[in-house]
Amino acid sequence: MHILIVDDLTQNIQVAMNILREDSYTFSFATQGSEALKIIERDAKQLDLILLDIMMPGIDGFSVCKTVKENPLTASIPIIFLTAKTDIDAISKGFLLGAVDYITKPFHAEELIARVRTHTELYTAKKLLQQNNIALHQKIKFEHTRLLTELEDSQKEMIWILTELMESSSDETGQHVRRVSELSALLAHHHPALSEDDVETIRYASPMHDVGKLTVPHEILHKPGRYTEDEFNAMKPHTTNAYKLLCGSERKLIKASAIIAHEHHEKWNGKGYPRGLKGADIHIYGRIVALADVFDALTHARSYKEAWDIDKVLSYIDEHDGTQFDPELVAILNDHIDEFIEIVNIQ
Repeated sequence: MHILIVDDLTQNIQVAMNILREDSYTFSFATQGSEALKIIERDAKQLDLILLDIMMPGIDGFSVCKTVKENPLTASIPIIFLTAKTDIDAISKGFLLGAVDYITKPFHAEELIARVRTHTELYTAKKLLQQNNIALHQKIKFEHTRLLTELEDSQKEMIWILTELMESSSDETGQHVRRVSELSALLAHHHPALSEDDVETIRYASPMHDVGKLTVPHEILHKPGRYTEDEFNAMKPHTTNAYKLLCGSERKLIKASAIIAHEHHEKWNGKGYPRGLKGADIHIYGRIVALADVFDALTHARSYKEAWDIDKVLSYIDEHDGTQFDPELVAILNDHIDEFIEIVNIQ
């Protein structure tokens, strides 16, 4: 334990040190307020108590106490006033300034030892408690992060399981789903209003865009050709069915998957389905996946068509800029087309 003794009379400092040495304290001392403040600032982490005289030339003890308590780095150091002033106003002022105790001169050795021991032990216990609280907070934070990571990993695993199930029941390949995931993440990455958290969310949620096709009759889903109007109408509910399946979750990735599955067939001009949403009323995740899904589908062969060359695909998208697709997203696609082509070239 280290104690700073501040008194303008060196004999008072010596008396206090002689009394307290029995408890194996170490000491610093100062005979002026300005000197004391320099020591306190320098040795704040090592000080466990300050014994402070009030009546000193220059900066008095009240001013020293006030300065110490106003500094967040030194405010917790306990201060005991050690002074000949015994009037109630002086005592009250000392406590108001933040002192923990007040001993009048001449003091008894037993009183000084007891009060110093009490306040140094209290200060040590307080520091230990703070350290334990910090350690506990860090442990809780670590466990919270670990649990969140495990929950998110579980969501990702469930998404991929459902995606694989969808692939086994659909005409879409696993590579299509993965390419849409990467295309969507790339669009989100270049979008000025979206964060890296949005990028990762859409990367892992977008594979669920067509999970509702699990509810579509097998003969329609696997028809080797274009749908009739009735068949197309039977296909449309896959968006709403997926949303109903997923919307009850409060988990971030599942909530995002519900939005994407519900809205990726909406069109910028309001002529999409299932709700005919228009423009910015369509969630940005839905708008992104709508473009990524079409871009990949057109560049790859399906049972009812051959793959289109990239110029034809871009021509189609430009023709539907502002009608089917969000103009801002079309601009991002055109501005970074080489990056998108690299993704769709993955077989």
